[in-house]
Amino acid sequence: MAASLRSPPPFPAAAIRRCSAVVRASSSSSSSSSSAVSSAPKARFVARRSESTSVQQLARPLAEYMSLPASQYSVLDAERIERVDESTFRCYVYRFRFFALEVCPVLLVRVDEEPNGCCISLLSCKLEGSPLVEAQNDKFSASMVNRVFCNSSMNDSTFQQLTSDTTIEVTIDIPFPFQALPVEAIESSGRQVLEQLLRVMLPRFLKQLVKDYQAWASGDSSRKPLGTGEI
Repeated sequence: MAASLRSPPPFPAAAIRRCSAVVRASSSSSSSSSSAVSSAPKARFVARRSESTSVQQLARPLAEYMSLPASQYSVLDAERIERVDESTFRCYVYRFRFFALEVCPVLLVRVDEEPNGCCISLLSCKLEGSPLVEAQNDKFSASMVNRVFCNSSMNDSTFQQLTSDTTIEVTIDIPFPFQALPVEAIESSGRQVLEQLLRVMLPRFLKQLVKDYQAWASGDSSRKPLGTGEI
């Protein structure tokens, strides 16, 4: 059910061959490499994106929907999101490829109510995938802020603007098998992966939000998730 996103442009074959050779060598020296984690080179990826969509207001206004307390939020997509408590949610991001590795981030996020919307903040992130991927879970840090809001100056308009404004930042210890590659190349590829994730996920998130608003505004108080896990 998980979809793979397009990988960043490949590196030169010579660099990949050097990297592959290091991967083979590292399988017999993992203990020595783990003891040098603190001295491993780091890479930093930052991506920002703002996405907006026009929403036709129904009998119940969009501003009222955006002012709902987090305890009344729908999880939108039960295949991808589960509620932990009234304001905390666990999100299973789509699988994507980074170099030859398949990665599935699992995010724990908190929702804080704000005027005309909310702020979704990352509490923690866990990587699922191959043993090499999951070994990075204690070797990276990540932050994310997604502000979701409607335009309060358009409350009396037939259409309102709904916006999702997101910033993601990730810092990693470069895994030993990839230290033969230039840091700049790794950072460029990591940034492209994050940007592609935002390009795919933000429009889908807003589409689900609009669908949920339409159900709520028509009188459906079940808060039943309408998403199906599809990309």
